[in-house]
Amino acid sequence: MPKIELPPKKIAVFIIALAVAFPALVYILWYFSANIGLVWHVSLIDVLFWGSLIAWAQLTEVKLPFAASFSHTYLFTLSAAILFPPWIPPLLVFFFLFSGSMNDPEYKWYKGLFNRLQTGIAAGASAFIYWFIVANLPISVSGIDISLTVAIVIASIITFIINVSLVSIVVHLATGLPIRDIWFHNFGWVLASYLIMSPIVVLLARMYRSSPPLLGNWGGWAVILFLIPLYYARFHWDEVVKLRKSFDTTVALLSNTIDAKDSHTYLHSKRVAAIASELARAYGLDAAQVNTIEKGSSIHDIGKIGIPDAVLFKPGSLTEEEYAIIKKHPEYGVRLLEPALDYLGETFDIIKYHHERWDGRGYPEGLAGHEIPLFARIVGIADAYEAMTAGRPYQKAKSPERALQEIEDFAGIQFDPRLVETFRQVWETNPAWRDREVFLRLYSSQAPSLESSSPPSSALEAETLQK
Repeated sequence: MPKIELPPKKIAVFIIALAVAFPALVYILWYFSANIGLVWHVSLIDVLFWGSLIAWAQLTEVKLPFAASFSHTYLFTLSAAILFPPWIPPLLVFFFLFSGSMNDPEYKWYKGLFNRLQTGIAAGASAFIYWFIVANLPISVSGIDISLTVAIVIASIITFIINVSLVSIVVHLATGLPIRDIWFHNFGWVLASYLIMSPIVVLLARMYRSSPPLLGNWGGWAVILFLIPLYYARFHWDEVVKLRKSFDTTVALLSNTIDAKDSHTYLHSKRVAAIASELARAYGLDAAQVNTIEKGSSIHDIGKIGIPDAVLFKPGSLTEEEYAIIKKHPEYGVRLLEPALDYLGETFDIIKYHHERWDGRGYPEGLAGHEIPLFARIVGIADAYEAMTAGRPYQKAKSPERALQEIEDFAGIQFDPRLVETFRQVWETNPAWRDREVFLRLYSSQAPSLESSSPPSSALEAETLQK
């Protein structure tokens, strides 16, 4: 007899909690339905039809990053909330929701159970909100009753919040990824679709209950016809996700290309991205801005591809002329990526200005203070900290404590003083990137060797914070 695979402990506890909450919610909704007089006959055909639509929606789900997915299920569960007493929609979800991943050999049974429970709870909560507003809070504007419209919009928001929150929590428990990152990467761009498409819920319900039927002798035919544009919308979402994955893959390839050019800077770009994105969050930037900083810091040194190897890997000190060539790499990077301006243009300030200094003595343009774009100032601190703690053949790696001290010593000279204060606060939380060896172990089983790199010009050796 094959052994049943159990979920990780944290996920098991979370699923058990949902399994207890689900039947309790169904009972509460049944009791609520009886109190407001919604105990009507439910046709088996109605149940099978809307249950089949829920199954179809889930089987045509769109895969998202971070092991999550998105589907039109919410449209049909909200339509069911209008057509049935509020205790029916969660049961429809539980018995008819079939995951499109069931044919995957790595599919986990408990993942399917979680999906049924969390979607059912979201459906039940939205049904309750809808009927509570319709039954108790009549809303009219200029004599026109808009209770149903307001109720379905609020129910849509409730569905979104509950569904996304529960999914984000379980993905966080499974992967350790920050919940706010899961929200942004997987669902931030879907919220507008939820709200814009919520009126379709009312349309579907009215088409089904139309008397006489809009098509043939049954309201279901009109609903089925309407599935054609819905499937097209699903196809559009799928293409958007594929495009985004391709774009992210391209950024990752560029980042790997940079690190591969110099074995000494192994995972340098990834660590700079980790430091910069966490610093940006702590500084109060929103998810979209953090995402831009993460992308830009991943490819901030892409211009080094254009530096001759004889200069980049010169074993001795560089001449002033050679160091002038090294200082061209920010401009080379922007020039190299110009064909991708529409996709990467938001990162160009990072690539071009991450070596500028607060006192105006940086390069390539000698910007000072707030003239330097904020994103570049953030990446500049992350880049300097990573370089100091990584070490170079001509300079021994500094301890995290010593590197932090040097960052603080150069506040107001090389770095934005306010950002330095925030950097220290983040550093004191002991993030994974604080110690380079700890960070490397998270990405590889063996730390890289520190063999070759280009030392700075002899005239600038005192500038310990410049790479």
